[in-house]
Amino acid sequence: MRTVATGLGFPEGPVALAGGDVLVVEIRRGTLTRVAPDGTTAVVAELGGGPNGAAIGPDGAVYVCNNGGFTWHDRDGITAPGHQPADYVGGSIQRVELDGPAVGRVTELYTACEGRPLRGPNDIVFDTDGGFWFTDIGKSRERDRDTGALYYARPDGSSITEVVHPLTQPNGVGLSPDGARLYVAETVTGRVWAWDVAGPGRLARTAEPVGPRGAALLHGLGGYQMLDSLAVDGEGNVCVATLMTGAISVIAPDGTLRRQMPVPEHDPYVTNICFAGAASRTAWVTSSGRGVLYTLEWDGPGLDLAYTA
Repeated sequence: MRTVATGLGFPEGPVALAGGDVLVVEIRRGTLTRVAPDGTTAVVAELGGGPNGAAIGPDGAVYVCNNGGFTWHDRDGITAPGHQPADYVGGSIQRVELDGPAVGRVTELYTACEGRPLRGPNDIVFDTDGGFWFTDIGKSRERDRDTGALYYARPDGSSITEVVHPLTQPNGVGLSPDGARLYVAETVTGRVWAWDVAGPGRLARTAEPVGPRGAALLHGLGGYQMLDSLAVDGEGNVCVATLMTGAISVIAPDGTLRRQMPVPEHDPYVTNICFAGAASRTAWVTSSGRGVLYTLEWDGPGLDLAYTA
């Protein structure tokens, strides 16, 4: 891996752009930030709270899961997120204009579903029908924490549905290359669940259901290997950031753990990976605790997401 940028405020949610730049959210800073190939950065939008996962929608805008923010802890050069902050006002889904005269304009699309407030929206993936799946990891406090959920919503703000509840700190979410399977990584359990997709916003029970809402267990890492966000590569491998281990775990479609790829300087908060697309082997990894964005050449093709910019 090669260092692209340093000094970022807990970067997450990388999104590869066609021109070679990468968008990241800076959770601690509360921004959506553009990173150029030479490592220079520019703030696209001030989002507040705790911007987390991000994805390009069918209209070319950026859709951001905002978890509402954290308390923060710094030790030995590592930044770590903590509990729900005192100024927490809730979670939301935000839309950010990426181009044109209104670039950087932020619209709040969703703050609740059927009267239940969103608590900590975390990661997001669009399908080819134009809707998006997103996880809500919830918030933790000194003596209790929220249960999590998986949602499906439309980008025009017209519809949001809770599809799976409860989940235990659902974090990364992604779709198989053909869109037929949906994956969700749970942080504290170290499990990746898999569902068959029956249609936009609908899941079917898998052949061997063992988990929530008929899910199959793709893989469980166990031990202290907690999971963060994920991306699927062109071969269908689920590439999931693995906390404490400080690596990207590569899980084959059949559930086999193929390998773990650590970042050059150990960081217990390796949080995400994204790919440039099917015609490229370039990938980016966020080492959030150290505020670093890395790049590397993947050993297989990337994957074209439903929408790009």
